[in-house]
Amino acid sequence: MADWPFERDHATVPGRVEHPAPGVRAVTAPNPGPMTFTGTRSYIVGRGQVAVIDPGPDDPAHLAALMRALEPGERVEAVLVTHGHRDHSAGASRFAAEAGAPVLAHGAPEEGARPLAAEWAAAGMVGGGEGIDRDFRPDRRIGDGAVIAGGNWRLRVIATPGHLGDHLAFAWEEAGVLFSGDVVMGWSTTVIAPPEGDLGTFMESLARLAARPENLFLPGHGGPVRDPRGLIAWQAAHRRERMAEIVEALRQGPRTVEEIVAAVYAGLDPRLGRAAARSVLAHLVALAEAGKVVIEGSPGPGARFRLA
Repeated sequence: MADWPFERDHATVPGRVEHPAPGVRAVTAPNPGPMTFTGTRSYIVGRGQVAVIDPGPDDPAHLAALMRALEPGERVEAVLVTHGHRDHSAGASRFAAEAGAPVLAHGAPEEGARPLAAEWAAAGMVGGGEGIDRDFRPDRRIGDGAVIAGGNWRLRVIATPGHLGDHLAFAWEEAGVLFSGDVVMGWSTTVIAPPEGDLGTFMESLARLAARPENLFLPGHGGPVRDPRGLIAWQAAHRRERMAEIVEALRQGPRTVEEIVAAVYAGLDPRLGRAAARSVLAHLVALAEAGKVVIEGSPGPGARFRLA
């Protein structure tokens, strides 16, 4: 694989207004961590009549900072949410109520679960669910190709499922900027956690974003992505390489998810063990759907996988 492409020197101060692109303001939430990096990034798009993308967690200090980032007399026309993880969506209704604007998103975060992944999760196998905002419902559902406009901005909705089934990206085509949520981030690969996350649709979303003309991606965590196509190519190759590593581990004999993690994630930070297990499971779902992997016996905790 090509050299490691991620930048982890992103310096930000929670609550401080930044200007990552002309016409765009960013405010970082005070929720740093191993899954959120320096914190969730909320964006204000335009001037005068603005859109707000991902108000972030339901944190009064962050929501107040986001309100302060508005200039005197500005009006929020729409609150857009990329996906229903609490660090992106939980503050949306509170912020929208204060701003007097509707919340727009794809819909319920549980949508899009693959039947096989849902069956395995119901059997008690390692699955997703952590961080999902199950109470999140937008005021208005929006889908692929929709256009949201106001004042001096115009955002096109791009369906990008995979991280979650409801994930959307937003393209400000005239400005050459794409708000990529958690699908393309400059600091890390994306977590794919079945049953709500799906590797196959994630790879399709990567291919779709790679074909976009925008040269600047502004992600839900971390700094701007200035070489989006290079990063997307690396991510896609990384997933294919991980798939090959899992298949190679299974050539040694049947293994549990935990045994596969130990085989393919050398030197893993223990805090990321569960995320790695969910990623392995996402690959196993894809392999099983392709008829390349089967479970020995019935699905359940501690199930062993083998090559078909």
